[in-house]
Amino acid sequence: MTYKLPLLLALLGATAVHAADADTIYIGGTILTVNDKAPTAEALAVKNGKIVAVGTRKAVHAAEHGPKTVIVDLKGRTLIPGFVDAHGHISGVGMQAVSANLLPPPDGPVHSIADIQRIMRDFIATSPMVKSTGFAIGFDYDDSQLAEKRAPTRQELDAVSTEIPIMVIHQSGHLGAFNSKAIAMAGITADTPNPSGGVIQREADGRTPNGVFEESGLALIAYKIMPKTTPTQAMAMIDAAQNIYMANGYTTVQDGKTDAAAMAMLTGAAKAGKLKVDIVSYADLVTLKDDPILRGPWMSRNYTDHFRIGGVKLTFDGSPQGKTAWFTQPYFVVPAGQKPDYAGYPAFPKPGEAQGWVDMAFKNNWQLLVHANGDAAIDQLITTVRSAEQQFPGKDRRTILVHGQYLRADQIPELKKLEIFPALFPMHTFYWGDWHRTSVAGPQRAEFISPTGAVLAEGMMFSIHHDAPVTFPNSMRVFDSAVNRTTRTNYVLGPAQRISPAVALKAMTLWPAWQHFEADRKGSIEVGKDADLVILSANPLTVPPATIKDIKIDATIKAGTSVYTRPGVN
Repeated sequence: MTYKLPLLLALLGATAVHAADADTIYIGGTILTVNDKAPTAEALAVKNGKIVAVGTRKAVHAAEHGPKTVIVDLKGRTLIPGFVDAHGHISGVGMQAVSANLLPPPDGPVHSIADIQRIMRDFIATSPMVKSTGFAIGFDYDDSQLAEKRAPTRQELDAVSTEIPIMVIHQSGHLGAFNSKAIAMAGITADTPNPSGGVIQREADGRTPNGVFEESGLALIAYKIMPKTTPTQAMAMIDAAQNIYMANGYTTVQDGKTDAAAMAMLTGAAKAGKLKVDIVSYADLVTLKDDPILRGPWMSRNYTDHFRIGGVKLTFDGSPQGKTAWFTQPYFVVPAGQKPDYAGYPAFPKPGEAQGWVDMAFKNNWQLLVHANGDAAIDQLITTVRSAEQQFPGKDRRTILVHGQYLRADQIPELKKLEIFPALFPMHTFYWGDWHRTSVAGPQRAEFISPTGAVLAEGMMFSIHHDAPVTFPNSMRVFDSAVNRTTRTNYVLGPAQRISPAVALKAMTLWPAWQHFEADRKGSIEVGKDADLVILSANPLTVPPATIKDIKIDATIKAGTSVYTRPGVN
């Protein structure tokens, strides 16, 4: 009996779009498809950057193997879809890559303010960027992990240099510390008032800036003094950032809250053919407002040279670990100098201000991402989106709640009703879980941070992310944090909010692809989708959960092309 090809494939156990002589066939390992209809496969074939067959080894080989086909033996390893970055800032990672590393362990060497001073002195002495710009930047100090449990003061940074302006950014990205030279360059004095939605921390006299600037206060000084980068420097930063993401298995990367300078850098890289992964930008609505770029061809559901603008972003509050997030209840331990009822503050304190920005996004049918960490900020998100939906109904905008650290249980049904998609941040359980319990919110409230389990129980999709450069875009640490929720001291923070490895894999692939309106072409291993793939050293669904963080990214493939191979791996 003779069968036509489609029937033959069905009998053999494969699905395919016939394209004989596939470029590549993957065999010899576990293939996790993230497709509920066929969760695993023995083989897949790729041609012209697309998946053309998935199924049994015999069927895929029969249908797709040709004289030029390259056979890749996985050697027992695991193949998964490429990770989709649910929220991060690749432009910030580029800046981080050329700045001093002030992270605490396990990602950096800093334990104290003395360490910050030592590292910044060494950086000023050796950095080509400092030499070319006359400006020194350090990234990601974390007062919760410093011996002093506070930020460095301007005097402590003056001890590093009084000649070169110094800016060190808190790991949250919502605060920063500056030396006296930088403060003077910005024209900020004791008479400079706090900006709306921000704070300039003061010395004992209540007037003199102590060097620490919060939220819009950080923007007030940073935008005035940040050095401009040359096109060559900008390309080098994007290159360095892409390499970091590809080494962590990301094939689609987000740039959240892209300002004008970063937008120029990213579009320039795209036009120059420098992008190797897809980058989706969400423009900073407050600074770009009605900029023509938001109505041009870059604002699209489709990529041009690996870049597109997916929508816009707003920030409703600050950082819980930096104690600027906006809560309905006071902080467990209020910051020095604050009243006992201190509960953070909104980014838009003026009546109707937040609503105006949300209305602008909805009126233009721009997908909207809103950073909201504290439950008061999430209340504001729910209220403003509800009002905007009533005024501008009928569109699938997929509004995104970014972070949602202190999302309350009673707010989850409201998100579902308004179709607000939660992009959650369980990485906090490791990096700041102990700090949340002992200082930010106390032991009871901290158990419910980033409540992935409760959101899943409500029948909702969600994504999980790293928010790089807040943390490194370490995909397996993201995975681990959602599955295990262990803190630095190995305390399990909110065991009821843990999710299974299979759900965590979806929350890093298919569900963020849906979040970005890209699930029709990304996020799972199915015929017709982009061949965005990652080879892992082990299967995250079967290894002991505590070892997930130790799994290595052996290779990353973007649209069928290898863009990263782990050194020493064949």
